[in-house]
Amino acid sequence: TSEMQLKERRHSRFLQNSILYQEYSNVASDREIQRQKRADTVTEDEDMILGSRYSLSPHNSFRSQRPSRGSTFVLWQDIPGVRSSGFLDSMGNEQRKLQEAKFELVTSEGSYLWSLTLTVEHFQNSKELQECLNSQEKQWLFSKLPEVKEVSEKFLQELEDRVEKNILCFDVCDIVLTHCPAFRRVYLPYVTNQAYQEQTYQRLLQENPKFPGVLAKLEEHPVCQRLPLTSFLILPFQRIMRLKMLVENILKRTAQGSRDEDAATKAFNELKKVTEECNCSVQSMKRTEELIHLNKKIHFESKIFPLISQSRWLVKHGELTEVDTQTNNMSGSKFKLSTKPIYLHLFNDCLLLSRKKDTGKFAVFVHAKIQELKAKDLNVKVHGIPGHVFHLQLFEKQQLKQQILLRARTESEKQRWITATLLTHQDTDSELTEVEKEDSPQVQCIKAYKAQEPDELTLEKADVFQVKTKTKDGWIEGIRLSDGDKGWFPTSHVEEIRNRHARMRNLRDKNRIKCATQKLQGQSL
Repeated sequence: TSEMQLKERRHSRFLQNSILYQEYSNVASDREIQRQKRADTVTEDEDMILGSRYSLSPHNSFRSQRPSRGSTFVLWQDIPGVRSSGFLDSMGNEQRKLQEAKFELVTSEGSYLWSLTLTVEHFQNSKELQECLNSQEKQWLFSKLPEVKEVSEKFLQELEDRVEKNILCFDVCDIVLTHCPAFRRVYLPYVTNQAYQEQTYQRLLQENPKFPGVLAKLEEHPVCQRLPLTSFLILPFQRIMRLKMLVENILKRTAQGSRDEDAATKAFNELKKVTEECNCSVQSMKRTEELIHLNKKIHFESKIFPLISQSRWLVKHGELTEVDTQTNNMSGSKFKLSTKPIYLHLFNDCLLLSRKKDTGKFAVFVHAKIQELKAKDLNVKVHGIPGHVFHLQLFEKQQLKQQILLRARTESEKQRWITATLLTHQDTDSELTEVEKEDSPQVQCIKAYKAQEPDELTLEKADVFQVKTKTKDGWIEGIRLSDGDKGWFPTSHVEEIRNRHARMRNLRDKNRIKCATQKLQGQSL
């Protein structure tokens, strides 16, 4: 009966229950990928998708765009009250796109709430699942999901009340702004708990004999469309990031200097703070755990400094080959090549060079502050040394302390090490300004990627990046336009944005947001 109630209860006045947020998310990012490709039309009205749907009947308006089953996403312009008003005839394309952007924020919240409800009622409240978990495991696995759901319910209620009040002209950003403290209250603890959530999930799969079977049965149920529990548990993190993006889309389309622009900028700014706090919280937990783990493994010949510090984190680590060339003294021409493995731990403030012991521990033999490092690419073959070689110098009080030739296994590994040693000397904002001066390459993520190393970026579908460095063996160092984050990722997960108009528009949009935000900061000073 509870499953019947779950199906019968509508969570949104504008959206069918059958649309899970995972599906909305896919459609939305695919649409954004198409938008970047479609820009070859040169015109500013690149979203002709809206205009073309205008002439379709409400029944099949979105279905033709949909890759999967027949459930329909509602467009604002397809609402009978909007159609019959004649309001659309007098509306410009930009105005219509602005209303659609606002309406998407509302309908996507409906889809999100439905997915949250399903997670709580179908998974968290499942009697079988409850019976095979202890209270600590339940807490770690589901965290405060019911509270996240409650915040979404109140938010959606207000949004839909606003739309129904005046369906032809409504704003949503002021509502977003008033709900930002509630978002912070529930999202920050939920997202911070994610590391425990992942660990608990993996441990339960491996160690709890009942859990895999109970979970498989729940996941096979048609109500969750055979999607795994993990795709539901990650929704709050995805939603808070998407919400910022949806408000950004509204802000890009509001008239400059208008009251709407002011509300949209304030909402965007507050959401940006919440998402940054969420990211920082996750990051600092990982960094602290990493340092504690490394502290047990790294040994200094004389204890030089304590490794664990609140302001220190690992930037990059790995094994390279130290190459030593010894000239034959008799003839002076022949040389012997000797190589030995060397381990590098690069932190944001220092570099440690060590040898790895049989015990798995690292014996540090030299270290230097990050400002006292110089890495130089050796493109030409030095003394005929094969491989991807670079030169590293370590200084102390401007005196050369140690220099070393290092060989990497691949071109990208070499470039990533050189880039990492320069990392703290550079400011991303000024880098972005540099690359914006000319029309430099941009890529767009077509397949999500999870960072495997500290110097890599996690990519979400439709993210746009400015390309800084590209290696021959399939890696890119890029800067994400939406937040300025910089890092490496594989080329197999992105596609080049070939159209110049699309690239210029992306930079214009970024600058528009930057200007609005700076204006707001100026007002508050």
